[in-house]
Amino acid sequence: MPIALLLILAVLSFGTPAYSLTGDEILKTVDGNLQPGTYESYRKLINIEPSGAKREFILYTLKKGTDKVVSLFLSPSSEKGRSTLRLDENMWLYIPNVARPLRITSLQSVVGGVFNNADILRLDYHAEYSVTDLKDDGKQHLLHLKAKSGSVAYDKLKMWVDKETMLPTRIECYASTGLLIKTLYFKQTKAYGEGIRRPAVVETDSPLQKGYRSIMIFVKITRKDLADEVFSLSFLPKVGTLR
Repeated sequence: MPIALLLILAVLSFGTPAYSLTGDEILKTVDGNLQPGTYESYRKLINIEPSGAKREFILYTLKKGTDKVVSLFLSPSSEKGRSTLRLDENMWLYIPNVARPLRITSLQSVVGGVFNNADILRLDYHAEYSVTDLKDDGKQHLLHLKAKSGSVAYDKLKMWVDKETMLPTRIECYASTGLLIKTLYFKQTKAYGEGIRRPAVVETDSPLQKGYRSIMIFVKITRKDLADEVFSLSFLPKVGTLR
């Protein structure tokens, strides 16, 4: 039998090696599934105290690329008109009738509760983290992530990614000391149209804030072309005009 035919039969018998994604490719896929490159969204944030008391916020949010996010408070009335801007690791809070926007940090929270500003004005994970290890956890990938700089809110993340949907199911957030700061739980995957399908609910709790929980509900996500001007300090009073 000719050698060429033997080689063809060998390939047919054993097949070709399956292509495996790298950790960084998985992370970029997760980012693309969680949020389009440029979009607008409406979210509800709910803070729940140990007593059962709740406080709710509604945010209109715009994001462009990997380093620009702006959010506008629609409710409650005490917060209405306030807006926050993030450009890379720089963040500001605009309060109507205050002379100039105030600088804020990633670990602070403009809404209180367990979510901090980095969670609320989140950039793509691959923009802030590198994958240091990838494990197969049955039906999930387990990614170990390390912050690319010291200015990132969490030094390390452990991210569990469903292999079928390529969406996260849980993320544990750690300080550089190894202390667990909080855990994020991704639930209720929903189709939003235009090919966007992602968890509608993100819940979080923290061993540092026992009994407290915060919930983020994505009500609407829509692709939207946005000018760079939208993500500037001078535009903060006018974010509501884009609704």
